[in-house]
Amino acid sequence: MKGRQYTDWTGLARLYARARTRRIEGTLAEVAQRDLLRKLLAKASKTKFGKAHNFDEIEDIEDFQRNVPIRGYDQFWQEWWQPDFPELVDVCWPGKIPFFTMTSGTTSGRSKYIPYTNHMRRAAVRGFLDLLCFHLKSRPHSRLLGGAVLALTGPVALENRAKGAALAAVSAVTAAAVPNWLQHRVLPPSELANVEDWQEKIARLSPIALTDDVRCLGGSPNWLLIFLAEVAKHSSSPDAQLKDWFPNLELIIHGGVNFAPYRDEFAALLKGSHAETREMYSASEGVFAYADRGDGEGLRLHLDGSVFFEFVDPAQLQHSSPDRRWIETVEANKDYALVITSAAGLWSYVVGDVVRFVELDPPRLIVVGRVQQGLSTFGEHLIETEITEAISAAAHDQNTTILDYSVGTLRDETGGYHLYLVEPMQGVEGFSAVEFAKRVDRRLSELNEDYEELRRNQAIGAPQAKMVKPGGFARWMKLRRGLGGQNKIPRIVTDTELFRDIRDIVLDPKGETDDP
Repeated sequence: MKGRQYTDWTGLARLYARARTRRIEGTLAEVAQRDLLRKLLAKASKTKFGKAHNFDEIEDIEDFQRNVPIRGYDQFWQEWWQPDFPELVDVCWPGKIPFFTMTSGTTSGRSKYIPYTNHMRRAAVRGFLDLLCFHLKSRPHSRLLGGAVLALTGPVALENRAKGAALAAVSAVTAAAVPNWLQHRVLPPSELANVEDWQEKIARLSPIALTDDVRCLGGSPNWLLIFLAEVAKHSSSPDAQLKDWFPNLELIIHGGVNFAPYRDEFAALLKGSHAETREMYSASEGVFAYADRGDGEGLRLHLDGSVFFEFVDPAQLQHSSPDRRWIETVEANKDYALVITSAAGLWSYVVGDVVRFVELDPPRLIVVGRVQQGLSTFGEHLIETEITEAISAAAHDQNTTILDYSVGTLRDETGGYHLYLVEPMQGVEGFSAVEFAKRVDRRLSELNEDYEELRRNQAIGAPQAKMVKPGGFARWMKLRRGLGGQNKIPRIVTDTELFRDIRDIVLDPKGETDDP
């Protein structure tokens, strides 16, 4: 046995999982959501927001939607949060907001501060445990809790901004709510978890992990791959694989970014291993859904997450009276912008994600992209899902995985074109940026008629690709946002100044290579 010895709590956890999954499967989504909204309205009726929106007079969901318009972050920040920040007392939620989760989002460098409460913290932990419950249900011989849980998260320390109000990544806020029986088996230890330099953290964590009995891994797919590549460097055998490094590994929990570009790489890593992957759909605002079945089969809506869900056609978000659906009126196989109301004082708040239900009973969804993320400088109307599919296909054709990428529009003396900055998982050997760009171009022409017409008529130039050396994007993140956690590379960038900044840093003289 490697490393520390653990008491195996899997047997007891399996008993809990049986009861918990039965309860979840017996929950009627419509009833649960209607009851939750009623409780949230009653709880916040005496707040400034509740009084301004006549919460005491709201009797049903239709009343709520008439009284409370949908808002994005900027509106909430300017109208309700910024004036008293960071001491929000009885503003949108009763009492004082104890936490603000920090995120930079995916399209700009500006930090956002999202109110977060103990209700939401407990709900997030419930979501994580529910995912574990469904894993245990599907694996009757599981020994998941007989070893360590390794979570690649941001620092767990809180930054106190005022008495009773702290700022941190959502992982830090939720860490303290993890049950005691689980805390002692979580890696990395707190002194290493608080290291802000992610490259240093991973370099130090990898040899520690190899000496422990890791049975569950968690993090965003790109950072998990970086971590596993570092583990390989510390392995005693150059031929060792994931199944050798962590022979008892059962579960890899991922989230934060689209898994499609990484699926092939994880499939290769998992050969010979009995581990499975499960997705957790969470954000700085809360936990929204989790995988209760196999990879790609949809994520079960987290109905015990202190979040009331609404769904709006993305094209109607700017309308004064958009068609607002909830779980009783939503339709399958249609794209919706996710709008939430939570036990942290977020009321009909636009998260920024676009989701699609693959099943309604029970409600299961997939995340298909971001609101207003796409490229249409020349009228090409490319959406995120098309760009992601083209990149995944082009990488697959070259037997590689794109660890990170960023795409934007540039112009030169010949006209405008799309530039793809890509960091392949396997590095420079065998990868052709020229061929990659050609294959992206070909796939986008198949997927999008507007793009195909513009390319055929030479109204937009052929796309170009530049390969980023390993660590190039991490360098930009370190300079501009900070590595890891909730901070992400902007992948589809419509701000030319921001895109040029990304390009200039990731392709600096120390990082740029010519196409092989």
